[in-house]
Amino acid sequence: MSVIEVKGLKKSYGPLCAVNGLDLSIAKGEIFALLGPNGAGKTTTVEILAGFRTRDSGEVRILGFDPSHKGKAARQWRNQIGIVLQSTSDSGDLSVAETISHFSGYYSHPRNPDEVIAAVGLTEKATSLIRNLSGGQRRRLDVALGIIGNPELLFLDEPTTGFDPKARRALWALIENLRGDGTTILLTTHYLDEAEALADRVAVMNNGEIIETSTPQSLGGRATSMAQVSWLENGQTKQEKTDNPTELVRALATKFPIEIPELTVTRPSLEDIYLEMIGQTK
Repeated sequence: MSVIEVKGLKKSYGPLCAVNGLDLSIAKGEIFALLGPNGAGKTTTVEILAGFRTRDSGEVRILGFDPSHKGKAARQWRNQIGIVLQSTSDSGDLSVAETISHFSGYYSHPRNPDEVIAAVGLTEKATSLIRNLSGGQRRRLDVALGIIGNPELLFLDEPTTGFDPKARRALWALIENLRGDGTTILLTTHYLDEAEALADRVAVMNNGEIIETSTPQSLGGRATSMAQVSWLENGQTKQEKTDNPTELVRALATKFPIEIPELTVTRPSLEDIYLEMIGQTK
């Protein structure tokens, strides 16, 4: 069952076309990552799907509902979704615990506030005022507010910005747990390792259009790309691309009967493929 169905979505700001005829389908229980450079149209897309921004044209169904509609049905629909946008603002005079407890009252079946605080790593800051949190801690609070309603669908727009490596890994574990509970997640991120670790599928977006949608392992023909074999010979590093790295390594083994010096066999990383697709290089 599709949780998100988008056909021909368009949005412009004056002469700038931010989203140009986007099609998208995301299944229930899927983690879907939307990748692209700054200005690609990712955040505009997420804001339209989450009902925060109007569209110029196209069809959008989120959990079977058109997010542009208003009224009682819209309030019931919002009860089913969670949102973590790039920037939010709430009262700095409330503590973390007070804020999360307050937001839990907006939902029919919220998660336990104390469990949510622990899940995002803010237990030691539960009594701290929001204005006294660091940037990374403030971002964890954003995530807590996004999941407090126990949503069926969660929008995460650059959720780990400002996180240290340990905090990022903790959030990844939380996202995987949410998926295990049946939550569908639409994630935007600039971290390619994050997309590869979490996403069932990824879409690369540039200039308002989706270039390709695939699994992280298959994007851009990655699974069948030529391997690069590198080794040290006569004091120089040699490299060769091949469709059959095993055969090349066997040939090298006849030259170096004990050990092939500094041997590496690599295929293009997700980052390599992504940068090639958007026309950039490392």
